[in-house]
Amino acid sequence: MTQIDLSKLNEASRLLFSIELRPLQGDRFQPTGFPSLGAATYQTKEGQKLLVESAQSMANRLEETVWDAVNNKPVPALDGISHVTVRRGKEFLTDTMLESHRLNSPYILEEKDSAFVKDLKKELGTLENGPINRKVLAGVLLKYDVGSLLHGVFLAKSELAGGRLRVARALSAFIEASGVRVAASGGVKNDHVNPAGDTKSGFGNVPFARDEFTAEKIVMHVNFDLAQVRGYGLGDKAERLLILLGLYRLRKLIDGDLRLRTACDLEPVTRDPVATRPEAFVLPSLKQLESDLKVSIKANASEMKQRETSYTAKIESAKKKNAEQGSEDGDD
Repeated sequence: MTQIDLSKLNEASRLLFSIELRPLQGDRFQPTGFPSLGAATYQTKEGQKLLVESAQSMANRLEETVWDAVNNKPVPALDGISHVTVRRGKEFLTDTMLESHRLNSPYILEEKDSAFVKDLKKELGTLENGPINRKVLAGVLLKYDVGSLLHGVFLAKSELAGGRLRVARALSAFIEASGVRVAASGGVKNDHVNPAGDTKSGFGNVPFARDEFTAEKIVMHVNFDLAQVRGYGLGDKAERLLILLGLYRLRKLIDGDLRLRTACDLEPVTRDPVATRPEAFVLPSLKQLESDLKVSIKANASEMKQRETSYTAKIESAKKKNAEQGSEDGDD
């Protein structure tokens, strides 16, 4: 199979898509909500809009598209990419591909006497003083967790160059809706045993209100910062790998499941989106991307490692820990 032609991207600083979506069934959908705010609506020159899914959430969803949750490892097409798996004893605990802050996961950096953390500190030691050498940082991230070069990372540990090591998201996306209207509804949690029971304890019938929305248009906006990818200074082979990885994640998201919540099940209006910048660039098919990725991963194999580390500390809730500490303080 002929390799995907990425030459149209050579002079582009950004690869932009605006992919129209629609509810899979009916007209209503449930947007993301925020504590003490609820749904995020805002006014623009085009009228009221609504944030359906945030950039933070979309970064995690893009990473999840390439994770095999049954076998706790990357999907077969990504076999050989760099990432760090955390085990508790012999059991799988988590992975940098699942962690919101990737390598900055506390299950990695908070483990005492971790051989991996010692290696990480050693390789980043040259960045302790002076300006951050971005190429060195990018090379370490490529080696241990290539996803950090796409989805960003902030190594906020003082012993890692004073907590100054950060990379912004190169691949970002968000979903917003325009021409929105509230679709107010509600329901009741029924207690068929004791309808008049104590609702504070979970008994009784509990009526509730619910706001969903309709929209004239729902659009997923995707921004792939190609200038940032080139700015890593990793060379042509690594740049091609990163671009293919980003395109593969996007294609997997579009071809797969866009059920963001129980009441927010979306699908693209077209499965073959064309970029708004550079114009006429069509997102390659999943089959093409899988084929090219295997070749690109093999070409970069010497630069990437798959590491394992462990987390042995006690896992407990903050409330329980604080309560125990409060009890100990009271005994003094």
